[in-house]
Amino acid sequence: MLEKIDHIGIAVNSVNEVKSLFKKIFNLEPLFEEEVSDQKVRVVGFKCGDSNLEFLEPLNAESPIARYLEKRGEGLHHVAVGVKDIDEALNRLKSTNVRLIDENPRMGAEGKKIAFVHPKSVFGILLELSQE
Repeated sequence: MLEKIDHIGIAVNSVNEVKSLFKKIFNLEPLFEEEVSDQKVRVVGFKCGDSNLEFLEPLNAESPIARYLEKRGEGLHHVAVGVKDIDEALNRLKSTNVRLIDENPRMGAEGKKIAFVHPKSVFGILLELSQE
C-alpha cells in the first residue's frame, strides 16, 4: 500500500528564511512554492532524492501550523507516504479501526490528494497519505 516517502513536512515561522538558507548552504532553489488556502499555509518544497522536504509557514493565527508552532516551535510536523489509491488506503485503515483525521481525501500542495492519520494510531507520528 505504501509506495515511498513522499515528503517530510517541517513547520517554520518563515519560508523566506528557509529559502535563503538553502540557497546559501546547498545552492538550491525551491522545486515549488504555493499557498494551500484550506490549510492556511504557505508551502515551499525542495527536492531531496526521490522525496521532498516541505516547509510550512502559517498564513494566519487560525492555521493548524500556527497552533503547532505555538505549542512546539519549529521542527518536524509530519511524514507523508505516497499511495497509489488514497480512497482504497483510507477504506483499509477505516476497516482496521485506525483513527483518521481525514475520513475523505482533500487537495494538498502540488495538486495531490491527501489525508491525515491521527498520531495516536501510529506511534505519535502525524502520518499523511499522499496520492499524485
